[in-house]
Amino acid sequence: MNPIVSCTLLITLGLGTTITFASSHWFLAWMGLEINTLAILPLMAQHHHPRATEATLKYFLTQATAASTLLFATTTNAWLNGQWDIQHMTHPLPITLFTIALALKIGLAPLHIWLPEVLQGLDLVTGLIMSTWQKLAPFALLLQIYPANSTLLIMLGLASTLIGGWGGLNQTQLRKILAYSSIAHLGWMILVLQFSPALTLLTLFLYIIMTFSTFLVFHLNNATNINTLATTWTKTPALTALTPLLLLSLGGLPPLSGFMPKWLILQELTKQDLALTATLAALTALLSLYFYLRLSYALALTMFPNNPSGTSPWRLQSPQIMYPLALSITAALTLLPLTPTVTALMMP
Repeated sequence: MNPIVSCTLLITLGLGTTITFASSHWFLAWMGLEINTLAILPLMAQHHHPRATEATLKYFLTQATAASTLLFATTTNAWLNGQWDIQHMTHPLPITLFTIALALKIGLAPLHIWLPEVLQGLDLVTGLIMSTWQKLAPFALLLQIYPANSTLLIMLGLASTLIGGWGGLNQTQLRKILAYSSIAHLGWMILVLQFSPALTLLTLFLYIIMTFSTFLVFHLNNATNINTLATTWTKTPALTALTPLLLLSLGGLPPLSGFMPKWLILQELTKQDLALTATLAALTALLSLYFYLRLSYALALTMFPNNPSGTSPWRLQSPQIMYPLALSITAALTLLPLTPTVTALMMP
């Protein structure tokens, strides 16, 4: 794609998210979401491949359905309350429709079916944008109506953690595994959204850092399935030694950074007398940890069945990828000591 066109689309993508962030009127928020969707569609279809075209069409239809539901919910709210402001959401019907529409937009279970298929048809860079940047605008809207619909949010969160862990168990394609990882992490964020928005933002921040690093590692090694991970040690041995730690951090294994949000979320759920919900969430985290361990095993403890020197392409490393990758991996692996500071800042 032409660099000028790519730059224009990325700027438009940022503009749509910024409009949603800054809006207090439902129509402006909806318009920002639509600009965001329209800007990413050409990026998804830039590779003229049937899978990319199919993924783009599926994403467009899904987002159009969510946008129409969102517009219907806001119109219903204006009809019932006479207000278009985001903060004036009091009636349970538009709040429920609004929550379902945003759950469809970000891929929460059971409205998640489109996400693994769409992500599988994209290249890793566009998949990175889909898994990180595209979550920000819907979460900004969810955070503004979080006191309502507690039962619905808990049900969506538990379903997402369960299906996100369960769905990734038998996958061999890395993009589908990352899609189910995204669903599971979104479930953890939704579980604690109504009780501690600051903790949801912390979890989202750490998820973006760890997912950013994971996508860049796979992009650097041109890895799209588990079997190709066995050749990465011949290309980037130092990075291959750090990547299992990054994957285990995504799984929430101490003493890595991904343990911090899960521990704080379980603590907050217990404080809210939701011990059963916290127990179920902790058990579903074991499912996700299994396929992260599977990836770590394939990456560090297996060898490619053929001669690696004959199957691994020779190439120079690009510093444009290595510098942000080094920063993000450092952050993803070393932020756990900040837990006491984060806890103190979140205390009322």
